[in-house]
Amino acid sequence: MGHSSSLLPLCASVSLLGGLTFGYELAVISGALLPLQLDFGLSCSEQELLVGSLLLGALLASLVGGFLIDRYGRKQAILGSNLVLLAGSLSLGLASSLTWLVLGRSAAGFAISLSSMACCIYVSELVGPRQRGVLVSLYEAGITVGILLSYALNYALAGTPWGWRHMFGWAAAPALLQSLSLLFLPAGTDEAAAHKDLIPLQGGEATKLGLERPRYSFLDLFRARGNMRGRTTVGLGLVLFQQLTGQPNVLCYASTIFRSVGFLGGSSAVLASVGLGAVKVAATLTAMGLVDRAGRRALLLAGCALMAFSVSGIGLISFAVPMDSGPSCLAEPNATRLSGLPGDSGLPRGLSPPLLPTTGQSPGDPVLSTSEKAKPHPGAGAPTAPPPPALSTAPPAPISPAPGRALLHWTALVCMMVFVSAFSFGFGPVTWLVLSEIYPVEIRGRAFAFCNSFNWAANLFISLSFLDLIDAEHMPLVSVLDMGAIGLSWTFLLYGLTAVLGLGFIYLFVPETKGQSFAEIDQQFQRRRFTLSFGHRQSSASVQYSRIEASAAS
Repeated sequence: MGHSSSLLPLCASVSLLGGLTFGYELAVISGALLPLQLDFGLSCSEQELLVGSLLLGALLASLVGGFLIDRYGRKQAILGSNLVLLAGSLSLGLASSLTWLVLGRSAAGFAISLSSMACCIYVSELVGPRQRGVLVSLYEAGITVGILLSYALNYALAGTPWGWRHMFGWAAAPALLQSLSLLFLPAGTDEAAAHKDLIPLQGGEATKLGLERPRYSFLDLFRARGNMRGRTTVGLGLVLFQQLTGQPNVLCYASTIFRSVGFLGGSSAVLASVGLGAVKVAATLTAMGLVDRAGRRALLLAGCALMAFSVSGIGLISFAVPMDSGPSCLAEPNATRLSGLPGDSGLPRGLSPPLLPTTGQSPGDPVLSTSEKAKPHPGAGAPTAPPPPALSTAPPAPISPAPGRALLHWTALVCMMVFVSAFSFGFGPVTWLVLSEIYPVEIRGRAFAFCNSFNWAANLFISLSFLDLIDAEHMPLVSVLDMGAIGLSWTFLLYGLTAVLGLGFIYLFVPETKGQSFAEIDQQFQRRRFTLSFGHRQSSASVQYSRIEASAAS
């Protein structure tokens, strides 16, 4: 029994360190990009290729990772992803050309995407229903901590010669610690049941694995067998609404809102970044404390409702107080600004650490710049060797707004904080927790990866369409009609409407899985086909279960 209880901290460390690695790799490029541009003379398109290569690797992992997880096991997939991450970190740390940088970032993207899927599934299977929500949500907390840690190291190494090599190299540290923790954990629930290690933790779920298992093919995800079609609809609905509510892009305007309420200069931007990070950490910790008490549905409903309210508020406020997206990367060759990069603050690189990026999948966080669709100013060329003085040029201070507008600016800031908090305790951690619970163990890896691929694809679509949507304020009416641009205010209102639709989807179709074993969740889906019966009237008491007991459980 004591051995089993000692495994809980190891499971927690695997989840936390996996998230920390993901968050660090996601955000480290924001601090490394400027010195890389200076050392290699990267043009804006080359910078975007370097940033986007992480997304390409992650997309590849989401397409093939599910088969690797189901075929070789969750533990082996995590260990393999850590080896790929070490190879990518080595390539980045020793890189002497853009080619090696892109290869290293692609390998890192593949590794963190594969690891994120395997970690959530592995931890959810090793622990029981009462611990599952907290430990899987710990992955999201690790992402936030990893992002903040990357900012701290970026700031500390900013003036160090070849400091970007150290920035990339430190990503290997949490991966090595995670691999060490995995050495003391079983390969999976089969081994746990054989050694009687985790049966007290799993509340009897391990014994079911000793029975004859059904076989599933990938196409079964779209069939009525075991209501797999209904499960896939729930999984895809969650990941798509997570992205289509605009969370990859809302924080692109964080710096504009911060500046509008008076956060000017380097120290103020640092303060704003820390404040935003603190909000995300607090919201994620709140989710960890409530996910096994209030339940998954409650957090999703509350988070989606607050997101709809807050993003609509930003849209309405921007009608009265227009917000400019600021110059693009090509418009500021000396500042090397890439709007929409992870952690982009909207300020020229070198002025201050960037703002905290959004961390929604968690495994599907945005990593691709939206500035690749920005139109360059006439005669603007790619940056080659920008003079250092341009890097420290502060933006001109705006004229003090009228009291009424100042109140609207502060209201927009509050709305943004609410949006960040709502995502961090709703869609952020709970989507991936539900995905790790609703599928049978035999196809869980492939199903998780399939939904994750849609998460990355939707992320890419939202990022690439953002500038076209908001460009109406700077274009003639004919061009607006031709390109479908609707402006910033209507774009945010569209995100708000999507959040309302997501709220309805969650209310009608997403079941509550709090406190249920995998066997009970499976029976819930098999007994109730994909109908509107997943509404609020459903509770765990309304479904008849055949609970599987373990003799060793206590």
